[in-house]
Formats: sequence, C-alpha cells, structure tokens
Amino acid sequence: MSRYRLVPTSDQVVGLLEHCRHARYVWNLAVEQHAHWQGGRVSAPGFAEQCRQLTEARAEFAWLRAGSATVQQQALRDFAQAVRNFFGGTHGRPGWRKAGVREGFRQVAVKPEHVRRVNRRHGQVWVPKVGWVRFRWSRTVPEGVKSYRIGRDQAGRRHVAFAAVPTPVPAPRNGELVGVDRGVAVSVALSTGELFHAHTLTPGEKERLLWLRRRLARAKRGSNRRRKVKTAIARMAARAKDRRKDWVEKISAELARRFDRIRVEDLVIRSMTRSARGTAKQPGSQVRQKAGLNRAILANAWGMLVARLECKAPGRVEKIPAAYTSQTCAACGHCAPENRKSQAVFRCTACGHQANADVNAAINIAAGRTVTARGDLGISRSVKREPRPATSSPVA
Repeated sequence: MSRYRLVPTSDQVVGLLEHCRHARYVWNLAVEQHAHWQGGRVSAPGFAEQCRQLTEARAEFAWLRAGSATVQQQALRDFAQAVRNFFGGTHGRPGWRKAGVREGFRQVAVKPEHVRRVNRRHGQVWVPKVGWVRFRWSRTVPEGVKSYRIGRDQAGRRHVAFAAVPTPVPAPRNGELVGVDRGVAVSVALSTGELFHAHTLTPGEKERLLWLRRRLARAKRGSNRRRKVKTAIARMAARAKDRRKDWVEKISAELARRFDRIRVEDLVIRSMTRSARGTAKQPGSQVRQKAGLNRAILANAWGMLVARLECKAPGRVEKIPAAYTSQTCAACGHCAPENRKSQAVFRCTACGHQANADVNAAINIAAGRTVTARGDLGISRSVKREPRPATSSPVA
C-alpha cells in the first residue's frame, strides 16, 4: 500500500465523514447478523445475500441511498474477507467499528484518469459523491492502481492508500549472508557488527507525553479539555509511529540491497507480547515489568521489520529457530547461560571469546546455529548432531 496525506477542504471533509459513517453502519449490521448465529441454526447471510439486503435498504432509506453504493458494498466485501480470514485461523473474529477509531472506506474500479498530478507537490484523486480531493505528491503513484482506501487516524490526519504490488528490491548477487538479531536495548544487530536503534520520540517529547497523560488523568470525562488532551496524545503517538515505520522502511531496504540472504529468528511475537496478568483465581506475577517489556518489543517493530523484508526480498529471508542463540558462543559453539554476562557483554566460559552479546547472537543466526531441547548442536537444521557440555536449565 502506497500511502499519501490527504488535504481535503472543509466541505470535502463532511463528505468523507459521511462515507465513513455509511461504511461503519453497514459493517456493524453485518457483525450483528453474524453475532446471532449459533451452532445448529441457519447459517448467517453471505456476501451476495447481504448485498441484496443492502439494495432493499437503500430503496427504503433516503439517507443511505444518498451515499455511495460502492463504498457500502465494499464494506460488506471487506467483512466477508474478514470472516474468511477468521475461519482460516489467520485473524481474529471481526468486531464492531467505533466512531473516531481507525475510520475509513475503500473504493474500487479505479481508472487511470481517477488519479492525476496537479503540480510538483500535490495530486488529486476522484472520490464518488465528493469530487476531486487533493493529496501530497510525496512520491510517484504506482501504475495500474485498481483500488484505494481513505482513512482517518486518531490524530485527525487523513490518508489515501493506493493498493499496488510493491516492486521487490533486486538482489545484489554478491553471495553475502547476514544474520539479524532483534532486541530491546539494541533494535537490530547484524552479524557484521553493525548496531541500529529504532527511531522514536526525543527525551523532550517523552517528557511532554508524560505530562499530557497526567493532565488527561485530571481532566473531567466528556469535557472539551479532555478531548483536546486526547488529541494531543494521539498526535504524539502518531509521530512516534511514523518515525518507527520510516526507520523500518529504510533499514529493510538497506538489508535487501546489501545481502543476498537474510536470516532472522523465528519468533512468535504475539505470544511474546501476551499479558502476564493471569486470571482472578491465578493472578500473574511481575505484571508491570512484563507490560513494560511488551511495550519495548512493540516499539522496536520486530514483526514489521520481518514483514517488510519479506516484501522487499521475497525468497531471500530465512527464519532460524531462536533457541539459545544468545547463550551460544559464536567461536566454539559452547552453550551456557553463564556466557551472557549482561545485556551487552558476552564472554564464553569455555574459550574466553568476548564480544557484544547482540552481535554474537546475530553471528549464530547467520550460521544457522541452534541448540535443541535435547542438548544437541545443529548447524542450519542439519541432521548431523554433536554433543555439547551439560548446562543448567536453558533460557531462550
């Protein structure tokens, strides 16, 4: 998706919000229909039946008929795809959409003449029932665009995202391989010894964000002051998100251009960032510490980095089991928890090899070196196994 900032007029904002309301209304009706379904009952209506019902509703209600039929139908199509993803096991159950939270709508059947450039800085996109809406021409719009999505984030910014298959970054064909270790203190460590840190808010901006959150806690619910403070917090969060995404795009493009093969740890980030709160009967321990770790993992964009690497370097990204890569010596292969002296220092207790702990883990990832739960050392998932010295209880 190629995303651009929209610059609508005040009258166009009203039309865009109307499309968002109609898409949200139709989506929520579809959610309500599926919420009534239970095992043994007649199945909930599918996309074709819901489209027929939408036609009848548009004929009966003038306010719904005044909106765009394609916007409303695409909301139903998106819901049908979300249901398929849910039953396919790749996504969660489609839920209710709330006003002001990730609002948007999708438009299809886009023709080349529906997107045009006005000047060096701006372009225009045709929106049904709204007209030509300007957007910032920050880069060239991909050719062959068939659909786009217009959305509004919690910071009040509006964007148009054109659906297009990105062009992969050509491989350098130099035969070089790199291991990528993702961490919290160091966002990315390469087997070449390079360290990268994700871009985030500055210390001054973090201090202001903390001040805004304290002010929000004191503001009266429903007041204008509370609404303004929430908007200011959303803008700070959007700024951090934009910087993080920009950093991911740059580092993933650099890795795709420099190396033929890229090896990363095979991590299940959703499970790693799950809350440790537990239940009322069995409450968890160190919940606040685990919550801080979860926020740090998400702030370093572990999943986004691998996803963008797979898009820019398809077929060149290999996932290696992550077990014991941080405890194994890259020089002799000795694995022991005592090797990891601290977050940044690695010193092997067998051969005395000393290096940055994250770089040492990246070298193990590049070599495909893993240690199984049986205590065997494997190289690139090879069936050949070599015994290793006994160690204490391992920590992944």
